Formats: sequence, C-alpha cells, structure tokens
Amino acid sequence: MLTTQGNDNIQRLADKAFAYGKTEGDHNTSIKGLTAHIRNNPTEPLHCIYTLSLSMILQGGKQLAIENDLLPCVAGQSMLTTFDLPVVSHVTEATRYNPFVALVLKLDYELIIQTCAELELDKPARDMKYKAISIHDIDAGLCNAVMRLLDLEKEPIYLESLAPLIKKEIITRLLLGPHGAHLRYLASSGSPSTKILNVVTWMKSNLASDVDINALAERAHMSASSFRQHFKSLTGTSPLQYIKNLRLQEARDKMLLNGLDASQASGLVGYESASQFSREYSRLFGFPPQKDIQRLRQA
Repeated sequence: MLTTQGNDNIQRLADKAFAYGKTEGDHNTSIKGLTAHIRNNPTEPLHCIYTLSLSMILQGGKQLAIENDLLPCVAGQSMLTTFDLPVVSHVTEATRYNPFVALVLKLDYELIIQTCAELELDKPARDMKYKAISIHDIDAGLCNAVMRLLDLEKEPIYLESLAPLIKKEIITRLLLGPHGAHLRYLASSGSPSTKILNVVTWMKSNLASDVDINALAERAHMSASSFRQHFKSLTGTSPLQYIKNLRLQEARDKMLLNGLDASQASGLVGYESASQFSREYSRLFGFPPQKDIQRLRQA
C-alpha cells in the first residue's frame, strides 16, 4: 500500500514525465535508454516485444497478456522485464484530462552482473518460481532515483558523469528490493535463464537463419527436451513459435518505420513464401500486412 507521501512523489514524477512530452506518444529523453510514454485514450491490444527494462506506471493503467495470463499494472506500480518476451499490451485507463503516463528505462545486462557481484548477493533458491515479468509497488527510494535521473535533463553538464551512477543506483535498488530475486536469477552464472538468454540473443541477430531445435539446444548446452522445457517456462511459448513471433514483429517494424512492403520485409526476416508470411502475420496481428500497417499509421 502506497503512503500519501509515496503518492505525492509518484505524482511529481508523473508531472515531470508529462511536462517532457506534453503530447500523446512515445518520447525519447536525452538520457540514454529512458523514454516517456503518454496516451490520452485506452489503446487497442498491440503485439510487441518487451525487453530487459524497468517500467514505471505513473498515471492510468495497462494490461499485458502473456499466453493465457493477464497482468494488470496500474499507477504507482513498477514492472521489471528480465527476459525478452512477446506480449500483447494495451493501455486500459487513460483520458485527455488524466492521461496514461509511464517511464521506461532499458537496463544494461552487464551492469546488472557487475552490480550483483559487487553486492555479493546470494544466488536465489533453485526452486524459486522465476518470472520474466514481475510487478510491485514503486518504493520511495526507486522513485527518487528515477526522478534525479530525469532531472539531469536540466543540468546537461552533469549528464555524462552522473547518469551512469544513478543507473547503477537504480539497479542496486532493484536487486535489493522486491524485484531482486528475479533479477538475481537472471544474473546467476549457469542458470537456465542465462543460457536461454544467450540463445535468444543469437536468435535476434540471426532472424533470417534456419532454426534447428537440436542446434539451439546445443548452443544452450542442454538436451533438446530440457531446452524446450526451460525455454517454455521462461517465455511461455516454444522456441519455434518464439522466433516466429520475433520475425513477424521485426517485419512489422520494418514496414511501419522503414516503409518497406510485405515482400521486402518478409524476405529480410527469413520468409521464402509471401503467402505463408501473410497467413502467419494475419494469425498473430489479426489483419493482413498492408491493412494492419495502414491501421497503425492512422492510429
């Protein structure tokens, strides 16, 4: 339960984030990896990939769908994503006079590993139930650290020297706070999540390559059956479905952001058949490629 002071701190941070963007949309800040997100109305469910990051919902609310699980996240809560996940996300609470406002900070995996080692934290229990996405109330310390990071926009002379220190403080607070067990699990050397993360990193860099489950399992230093089991427990889906979602999302981004047509985008992510691409695209996003991109641009 948030205290009155906690609510006041979150509202001040929401005002700072809103003042930065002011208009509806996604806004980059001058702080690397920190973005502000503002919506004036609830949105349609959108398929996207959540990456290693901290999200802070400051006004309004949103909901994520991961396979059969629905995860609501409302004002005053933080959401830590420790593993790249295909999700369906939509803003559920937003109006013109009380818009949805969120800040998202991408996290540095190497800095997490380094900070975890410096703190000499114990590895999480082997039987812990790891979650790729965890949601908890924003505590005052975390709120203040993010506020100080955002305030560096006003003092650019300190940005280069102080931003890395505040980002490390944020990671320290995450490791020692309610999200900590899941973040420490990610950082544990030799843990299944680390091995699967290495495979996912390879997948993202080789979307157009042929995928063989046995080769992926070998890359993870696991048997094929163990690899499938751990992969699904982390991502909620099979390796083949996961890379299919990555390919379709990447093709969608290329069409939306780079102006490519479906044939060009599908070829770049490894599809040889345009009809197969269109079928699988429609199955995932609900519309054929051209109609979907037109819809997104109009929105």
